[in-house]
Amino acid sequence: MHRASAVLFILGSFVCCARAAVVTGTATPALPGPPPPSAADAAPHAAAEDADAAILAAIDSAAELDATVPFDDPMALHLDTPEALRALMGEAASVPFPVGGGAWHFSQGNRAIARHAIGSKACRDGLRDVVLQSPEQRARCGAEGMVPVWERGGGIESARYCIDLFEFPNKACELPFVFITPVQAVRVCHAEGKRLCTQDEWNLACRGDPAGGADRVYAYGDEMDLTVCNTNKSRATGPTCDISSYEKLWSTCGTNTEPSGAFPRCRSRFGVFDQHGNVAEIMTRFEPADGKMYTQLKGSAFFYVDVAKKPTDPGGYWTKYPDQCNFDPRWHVEKLEESTHMNYHLGFRCCKTVGAPEGGRD
Repeated sequence: MHRASAVLFILGSFVCCARAAVVTGTATPALPGPPPPSAADAAPHAAAEDADAAILAAIDSAAELDATVPFDDPMALHLDTPEALRALMGEAASVPFPVGGGAWHFSQGNRAIARHAIGSKACRDGLRDVVLQSPEQRARCGAEGMVPVWERGGGIESARYCIDLFEFPNKACELPFVFITPVQAVRVCHAEGKRLCTQDEWNLACRGDPAGGADRVYAYGDEMDLTVCNTNKSRATGPTCDISSYEKLWSTCGTNTEPSGAFPRCRSRFGVFDQHGNVAEIMTRFEPADGKMYTQLKGSAFFYVDVAKKPTDPGGYWTKYPDQCNFDPRWHVEKLEESTHMNYHLGFRCCKTVGAPEGGRD
């Protein structure tokens, strides 16, 4: 199986390593680029071989760079300046709302109190042999970093939508973004030619099997396992998180996420990462009763261990948080156009309708 389709993500993740080198004062070597498009047009097999060679050369180059860095510093991944954060945002970098630099700005959280345990090199090593997106998936989605999803009994050509592999910024081995409202998240997705995922789309991407097998309870299986994803960090072991005001939330609640894809087993059968743990995710839900679109929280955050419940555990609805693919918590539900909720552990990922008009804005 060729790994040519993973070029963008693998090369993109090397930016993390280069950034770590800057922090330590180490010079960053130039990385090789992908093969010329004309080669792929003229000889697909030769292009695939060239792409594989480029991947291996890039990995070797990154390995040489890693050898010069004395410590795979996880905090080197946490960016806090507007310029550095916007550089990760791709086509969404032009969104006209505050990014980085302080409280209630779209960011990776408050770096001063955040604690991360997995560095760029360790994350890349875990994904080294993982095919993130196949050529067929790339062709169906018409975009890098997405996978198509379909109902049982169908196939890739029956997929009606594609979903981002990772939580925004949808880049392997980068920290997910937080502190954004649903309205702002809509604008970010639209800037990329996408949209917020619906609850039903997210659920299917989590539980479903592209081969037509039985649904799973969790993306990784049918039994809860807090070690598979970034779900096993207790807030009780760190500073007290004060949620009494927005200002205190920023200054006391650390966003203890890990790089996207740092838990390779935390992946659905469709190929979607981190649907449990890391950050909870904003999505949409249509309410037939009033014909309005609402926001909906799905998934769990890194401190899920503190609230983890199995369906058989005692207690009422509000004491249970099973974090199953189909779990419907109905927390922080707001009409989309009026939504203002944001949090230190709440992010999002984007979806795209297959066959939508140019730009995918549907």
